[in-house]
Amino acid sequence: MTNSLSDPTLNAVLQRLHAAAEANDPPLLSEAHRKDPHGLPLHADSEVATLLGEAYIPVPPETGTLLYLLARGAGSNRVVEFGTSFGISTIYLAAAVRDHGGQTVISTEINPRKVERARRNIEAAGLAEYVEIREGDALETLRVIDGPVDLLFLDGWKDLYLPVLKLLEPALRSEALVVADDLDKYREAHKPFLEFITNPANGYVSIEIPVGDRLALAVRTV
Repeated sequence: MTNSLSDPTLNAVLQRLHAAAEANDPPLLSEAHRKDPHGLPLHADSEVATLLGEAYIPVPPETGTLLYLLARGAGSNRVVEFGTSFGISTIYLAAAVRDHGGQTVISTEINPRKVERARRNIEAAGLAEYVEIREGDALETLRVIDGPVDLLFLDGWKDLYLPVLKLLEPALRSEALVVADDLDKYREAHKPFLEFITNPANGYVSIEIPVGDRLALAVRTV
């Protein structure tokens, strides 16, 4: 059986990107979240967005490997990703889709510069034919999905997790997986999403996984 994560070319791309993120992101994120002497944010939302536009903000390798395992184990033919950034998580997901013999990862990113760089990174990893990146607001770019979605990965703006999930619910197949990242970093922003997936009446069974920045994993039960 094929394991793309052991492919030298793909592995070299991932190692390069993870190393670049480790060098690039800490000062940018520190500045983006800096507060004044009164404990108030130093930067306006627009300034924070500009700073984050230069940051990789990737999943760590262990989270990427878990995404690969989940997508491949679920036999994913079609994966949707909210938040491409520079394409690191996209590579892990697309590797699983390719190894399973699936079709595509549909990913969306609002920052044009990140879209351009993600496409280059995915091309370098040899996965371009398995990825479609849609540039723009996710609530618009993900309105039309041709065919059932086997796995949804949420890793964009945290207050949009629930709206994106609700937008895509009609496309989620029964027993589709929903994975949400960064629970430890933005717990308050995640509350509406977490309350929704932990209420059995909404059609999910979920658990939190202490991997990386902590993940929520849910399965669609309807």
